[in-house]
Amino acid sequence: MPNVNPRLAAFAVAVVVGHHTGVLWDWLGNVGTTNWADWIDLIVPYAVLGLGAAVLAAAGTRRTAWIVFGLGGLAYAQGHGIHLAANSIARVDPGDTTHLWDEVVGHYFWYGGLAVVVAALAFALHRNPLPRSPWRDVLAVLFGFTVFTNSVEGGTAVLGLATSVAFVAWGVRRRGRMGWLLVPAYGVALVGIVAWGAYWRGFPQFSELGWI
Repeated sequence: MPNVNPRLAAFAVAVVVGHHTGVLWDWLGNVGTTNWADWIDLIVPYAVLGLGAAVLAAAGTRRTAWIVFGLGGLAYAQGHGIHLAANSIARVDPGDTTHLWDEVVGHYFWYGGLAVVVAALAFALHRNPLPRSPWRDVLAVLFGFTVFTNSVEGGTAVLGLATSVAFVAWGVRRRGRMGWLLVPAYGVALVGIVAWGAYWRGFPQFSELGWI
C-alpha cells in the first residue's frame, strides 16, 4: 500500500499555496482584462481534490469516507468556481451582485467544502500513527494559518470558528494518532480568529485595512 504521509503533506501544501493564490501571484499583473493569478487559480481545485483523493486511495478507506469526501469536493469545487469567476469580474465591473457571489456564496461553499473534505480525511486516517517527519508540525501550523487568513479575508469568521472548535475538540482525543494533527492546525486557526476579533472588535478583512 502506498505511503499516506507524503500524499497528505502534498495535500496540505496544495491548500496552503492554492488558497493564497491572489497574494502569491498578483505581482504577475494582468493579461487583457483578467489577472494572471486568476488563470493560475484554475488549477487549485484539481490539485487539492486530486491530492485529497490520492490520500484516501492510499489509505484504503471505506465507502463512507469517499461519500463524505465527494460531497465536500462538490461544494469545494462549486464554491471555488463561483469565487473565481465573480472575483475576476469584480476587478473590471464591481457591484453588489459580484460581491454577493464572491464574498458570501462562493466563500461559504468553498471553505465549507474544504472543512468537509478535511473531515473525510480525518475520518479515514485518525487511527494511523503520527508521521515522524520534522515537517509535520510546520505543515499543520501553515494549514491552520491558511484557515485563519481565509476566514478573515473571506468574511467567513463564524464558519472558521465553528469548524476550528469542532476539529480541535475531535483531535484532542486522538493523541498519538494522525487525528491529533487537527489540534495544532485548527488550534492555530482558532487562536488567530479569536485574537483578531478581540483586537479589532470585529472581523475586518486584511484588504479593508489596506494590508493587501
